[in-house]
Amino acid sequence: MKMKIRVCQGVGGIIVITMVTSLMIVYNSSSTNRSSSSLSSRRLDALVPATKRPGRNATSVLQGYAGVMDHKPLKMHCRTCALVTSSGQLTGSMRGEEIDRSECVIRMNDAPSTEYQKDVGRRTNLRVVAHSSLQRVLRSRQELLNGSQDAVFIFWGPSNCMRRDGKGHVFNSLRLLNQLLPKLKIYIITRIKMLKFDELFKKETGIDRKSSNSWLSTGWFTMAIALELCDGINVYGMVPPNFCRSSSHPTVPYHYYEPLGPDECSMYLSHERSQRGSHHRFITEKRVFSNWARTLNIHFYQPDWNPAAVIYSENSSYSTVPAGS
Repeated sequence: MKMKIRVCQGVGGIIVITMVTSLMIVYNSSSTNRSSSSLSSRRLDALVPATKRPGRNATSVLQGYAGVMDHKPLKMHCRTCALVTSSGQLTGSMRGEEIDRSECVIRMNDAPSTEYQKDVGRRTNLRVVAHSSLQRVLRSRQELLNGSQDAVFIFWGPSNCMRRDGKGHVFNSLRLLNQLLPKLKIYIITRIKMLKFDELFKKETGIDRKSSNSWLSTGWFTMAIALELCDGINVYGMVPPNFCRSSSHPTVPYHYYEPLGPDECSMYLSHERSQRGSHHRFITEKRVFSNWARTLNIHFYQPDWNPAAVIYSENSSYSTVPAGS
């Protein structure tokens, strides 16, 4: 816990300095020409309420996402969502126009679109950001902040970073950011909601996140948020759970915007196998998403694949069952 606090303090200090020295420039140069059946399952009862969505022009109130300035819940609803991953699978995909036809486009962390529009689209309605990615978002402020002031930003992080009593360094930085750019729609995931995400992960996998030294990925939060927000989800760039186990899988970068970065499957496998230190369970999460897609309106593109059910045992081993069985 002491290590986490130090990390948050270090990140918070760097962020405050960055914002104080540069965000006023961003604010002054802000563009004036900015574009403007419920999903429920018994698996998601701990997180997604089994209530009927409002009409097509109505707005849902999503509890557990609090505005950093007014602490009010998020009001948002989309009929169709394109959930765009940051995967190198999207490079050369030419999916941009298809993605932009969705009512809402969801992106993660600091993934850019400006130089990659043909593959990933140009629009952003929601961006889900890890506390550790805030500094990178600020570095890309011209596009991600100035160019997306109509978008909603949801930040997640451990409670010691996000607490609202003056001691949450990341939360304090977000408030300062919102004061400098008051048109930004910035929300955090509340502590109670974060605990529900942990409960959902354990319910789906049998793995206790804390005792296994696992961190839920931004992809986990983004998919779960999309289930509350969207009537239908088209996911772009997410591989199936067994993809990296094949010796013939193509080699692509972990991020489409970092072509010289680490290999995607190497990243997934190293985290999945890790037993020491903090790590993500990328492949385990994808098994859960595959299961959800069997009963919910979720579809996967680039690569295009259909889900297979995954059955977990008490020791977290698994087997696949063909879709439709």
